[in-house]
Amino acid sequence: MALVVQKYGGTSVGSIERIEQVAARIVRSCRQGHRVIAVVSAMSGETNRLLGLGRQMNARPNEREMDALVATGEQVSASLLAIALSGMQQPARSLVGHQARILTDGVHAKARISSIDQQHINAVLDEGCVPVVAGFQGIDARGNITTLGRGGTDTTAVAVAAAMQADVCEIYTDVDGVYTTDPNICRHARKIARISYEEMLELASLGAKVLQIRSVELAMKYNVPVHVRSSFCEDEGTMVVQEDASLESVWVSGVALDRNEAKITLRAVPDEPGRVALLFERLAEQAISVDMIIQNISQEGFTDLTFTVTQDDVLRARELTEQVGQEMNATEVSIDDGVAKVSIVGVGMRNHAGVAARMFRLLADEGINVDAISTSEIKVSCLIRTKYAELAVRTLHNGFGLDKASVPPAAHA
Repeated sequence: MALVVQKYGGTSVGSIERIEQVAARIVRSCRQGHRVIAVVSAMSGETNRLLGLGRQMNARPNEREMDALVATGEQVSASLLAIALSGMQQPARSLVGHQARILTDGVHAKARISSIDQQHINAVLDEGCVPVVAGFQGIDARGNITTLGRGGTDTTAVAVAAAMQADVCEIYTDVDGVYTTDPNICRHARKIARISYEEMLELASLGAKVLQIRSVELAMKYNVPVHVRSSFCEDEGTMVVQEDASLESVWVSGVALDRNEAKITLRAVPDEPGRVALLFERLAEQAISVDMIIQNISQEGFTDLTFTVTQDDVLRARELTEQVGQEMNATEVSIDDGVAKVSIVGVGMRNHAGVAARMFRLLADEGINVDAISTSEIKVSCLIRTKYAELAVRTLHNGFGLDKASVPPAAHA
């Protein structure tokens, strides 16, 4: 008898009919002898609706109150699913964040889970009930409701699976697995049967929307097997697992595109120790994540500094950059939101040379200029103009042979 955590996203619980379908799937799992913990998102569109209501009241609402407001979306889904399960003769109990004992830090809208007291969830299981946990939320040390940010229900599910030492965490969504790239951009995209935590983490951080970044981090840290699959069919999905030799044999596993990028440039920064550190310290204090960073060669004691942030953070980042720029007598701050980031990912890059060179050549042959580059052991990212984004994805996907079931070595020459 396996302990299974099943997470259902907003589209999976987007209507009464779909909630009933989810309940039927859970009942089937229970009748197969498994113990099931369900973790649910708000119904599709509900979080945006609640955010809109809050902003109608105040253009810059208090974050504590907004967390209390938007957390109700998951509470509704959890209660409805528990009611549906009970109607199918499967006892169930809904649990909001504090009832599931999900303790977080005190950062509203972007809280991180500190711990989960598994005793309460275990008690519900021991009563023969399915615990239906409201995702995306927790409670801080002062008793305030907190939320985990967009996609936070994935994080809740994996954290619960880790705390409960579940056999698997099944992430049910509106897609049937992880693909080599976005099928809406490239019709030759293929579903990947198995992918490593590291590759999935890179793809998630680079714009792939299948899994939330922190959920993959938790899965990798606690070695939680994650099965990404569709709630609308019974097909096998994609297993996210530890890296092994078979995964290393594939040089490039996927191509990711992130349009949620904006470039900020601070000009004529005094090229002195501590100047750049001051800017990024201020950004970090406001929980603004920085992606690519470029510093030009110093000329006459000054340099230009360019970095990218998400478009959600660009206005706050610009304000902070202007403040710091004034303190250091920099001359200008400019924003460019007409950029996108295209990336290739694969654990096989570690042991094979020439992958980056081939990427640059493929883009160059299509007349696509590269504004910035960042790399890790298993990924290469390029900042390009947004108008070339989809062309770049298709070019790289085909150029690295990802449209084929097996990729010949010549494709990576």
